[in-house]
Order: sequence, then C-alpha cells, then structure tokens
Amino acid sequence: MWPSLQRWWGVILILVAVCATVWLGVTQQLVLYIHPRYVVFTVVMAGIALVLGVLSIAVRPADTEGSAPRRGWSRVVGGLALLLSGAVALTLVLIPPTTLSSATASQRDIVGSTVGSDSQNVDEVENADDELLASFTVVDWASLLRQTSDPSFYANKTADLVGFITASEDDPSNIFYLSRFTVTCCAVDAQPTGVAVYAPEWQNEFEVDGWIEVTGSFETNPSSRSDLPLVLVPETMTAVERPSEPYLY
Repeated sequence: MWPSLQRWWGVILILVAVCATVWLGVTQQLVLYIHPRYVVFTVVMAGIALVLGVLSIAVRPADTEGSAPRRGWSRVVGGLALLLSGAVALTLVLIPPTTLSSATASQRDIVGSTVGSDSQNVDEVENADDELLASFTVVDWASLLRQTSDPSFYANKTADLVGFITASEDDPSNIFYLSRFTVTCCAVDAQPTGVAVYAPEWQNEFEVDGWIEVTGSFETNPSSRSDLPLVLVPETMTAVERPSEPYLY
C-alpha cells in the first residue's frame, strides 16, 4: 500500500507542478519568475515532464520487500519528502504570483546598485534627441547618473519613467526612489535600480510599492537631509497599472 501511495503521490505532484507552470505560461505570468527568453523552453520542458509522468503510471516496477527496519526508515523519509513536496506544489497553485517589492529592493541595496552601469554612455547621450530620451528606462537614467552629476549635462533633457515607489531612508517625506528590478535569469537574481524623485509629501497621493509614471527633469537636490547630488523633479506624476512585464532585461 505504502509504495503504491508513494508512486501515485509523486505523479500527482508532477502533474500539479506541470499544470501550474503551463498555466503561468499561458497567462503570461511566468515572466514574474524567469526571463522571457526561457518561457518557451520552460513550457516545453513542462510538457515533456507531463508525458514522462503519464508513462510512469504505465511502467510500474515490482515492489520489493526489504527488512522491517529498512522499510520503517523508508516510510519516515518518504513521508517527510511527500509533505515537503506537497507544500511546494500547493504553494504554486494557491499563492498568486506577485512581483518583487520595495522590501526586496531595500534589502538588495537599491542605492548602491550598479545594474545597467554601462547601458548608456554620457558621450553618446550628450546630444540625444527627444525620441531617444523617451525610450530610456530607469536603468538607463540610473546608469547616466552614476557616470556624471553635472547639472548642465541634464539640461533640456526630459525623463519619462515608469516604476514602483521605494521610500528613501534619508528623507522619506520628500524623496522616494522610482524603482525597477532587472532580471538576468530569474527572479532569484533580480537586482534593483532606481532614480531619486524629489516630491515633498508624496505619501499624501501615492503609496509605497505603487506603480507610477513620472515626467520631469534632473536638477540639483533641494533636500538638506539627502546627500544625493541630483534628483528627478517631477512635472507630472500619475498612478498607473503594473506593466505586464514589470522587470527590465
């Protein structure tokens, strides 16, 4: 009875995990866990796992008895393994997928992040037109800010950015970070980056982790509590829905 239960339970767990993976892929939520370039591969592998799981039902090796102590130890280990794997499978199904939050960004040091440090070059952007600047993301502007804090470089350059709010530690009443995560492989290696936005009493209108679009220019930081040389001073700030692909790549 016990060996049979072990085999069937394993197949059930495989089917649950496979179905959850395929569902995430079909609903375009798999990108919350892995880089988009791996989505097709992952879904294909899930399909193969499904086929192998079905075949394992048809091909069943004969049960072997073994000694009583050995069978007892096997049952204990097997039971623990089933409980753990069952919890993982249920987590995939019952807990809705979400993006990484400002708490993760703070833990991974958004201020000191060097993600995308070479995504743009100040010499090439010096005379960039409005069309090119409109395509820049949080990562692009953060990379430029790490290279130069000369206010004259940012004169007449307008930034139009979308990200989520992470509160500043130095001056949380007046400054927040417009943040995004960049993903190389999966959410485990996601790294935060962001630009500081000077918006006094921003909490009256927006909340931490809320997604907003900010349009403005980079100017000398007016805050006396923050040592950041430049901040994004908004012309407009608008709450927006989370993008279908919240991470940058």
